Amino acid sequence: MSKLRAGVIGATGMVGQRLLTLLHNHPYFQVSLLAASSRSAGKTYREALGGRWKLAQPMPEEFADMIVVDASDIGRVANEADFVFCAVDMKKEEIKALEEAYAKAELPVVSNNSANRWTPDIPMIIPEINAAHLDVIPAQKARLGTKRGFIVTKPNCSIQSYVPMITPLLKFNPIWIVVNTYQAISGAGKTLADAPEIIDNINPFISGEEEKSEQEPLRIWGSVKDGGIVKADSPIITAQCFRVPVSDGHMAAVYVKFEKKPEKAEIIEAWDSFAGLPQQLGLPSAPARFITYFEEENRPQTALDRMLYGGMGIAAGRLREDTLFDYKFVGLSHNTLRGAAGGSLLTAELLYKLGYFD
Repeated sequence: MSKLRAGVIGATGMVGQRLLTLLHNHPYFQVSLLAASSRSAGKTYREALGGRWKLAQPMPEEFADMIVVDASDIGRVANEADFVFCAVDMKKEEIKALEEAYAKAELPVVSNNSANRWTPDIPMIIPEINAAHLDVIPAQKARLGTKRGFIVTKPNCSIQSYVPMITPLLKFNPIWIVVNTYQAISGAGKTLADAPEIIDNINPFISGEEEKSEQEPLRIWGSVKDGGIVKADSPIITAQCFRVPVSDGHMAAVYVKFEKKPEKAEIIEAWDSFAGLPQQLGLPSAPARFITYFEEENRPQTALDRMLYGGMGIAAGRLREDTLFDYKFVGLSHNTLRGAAGGSLLTAELLYKLGYFD
């Protein structure tokens, strides 16, 4: 079976770079096009980066001499790719217009951007949790007037450090959640070398992050209705978000109050047994176990556990009763793998396997 041609839009950024390392020798997809801003267009990928490769993993040589295309050249992108990953650094309205233009050119778009997360008929996907939201795509195609083109996006990287653990517990009706996230500098598209201001420091403000952390989970847990996605009414979530001197990995300290308090063993069993379509379908990027609970008192730790199942697994630990809430625990996810490029790739694999790219 021939591979689908994948275009990477925003290939020079950190998420674009991470995508290229994951797409190297992928069983379903072959990178056919790299696109970025007009400043990079016409240069080889190596020249366009200009020494700004940000990952410890080397750049795959197969991409080094590819000529970068202008992302605004919709016709060329549509001619050279079967679908695109979009991870661009632009204003929100510009991103919306660009992604819609690709979709109207009959290209499926798998977006890493936040611009379309609240567009009613665009699903925002964590593949193990809300694959059913893909049912809204026909309504989106009807709005856009397309036969094959559509947009799917992913949520904010930080919520994947706690939403996976809450999801199996929804049957116990959580009513209040307090979460504090401790977010790596790569979430800002930087390395520790790029951001000396974070060394020996913690920044208690990340613009827009707390609102996303409180609201996006409700959309993930929402339902498809009348051609759109309606967010859930509960639980109530309050969040604080901190930037910390860590290269990769977002950690969350979570406190939960339930309408019906479960036993500790019931929570751990719910985590251990939870799986989704990616696991059932055996998708290439899917972790064998979605959530791994650590019994050790000092786990998970960022440096030790962020690469669980190649950075696609979610780590949980320190589950214990709380004096104000019912329980508290810690979660950890790799923000540029599970939370960004890897999550987008897993979404693309799911779309491929379910026939949305046909």
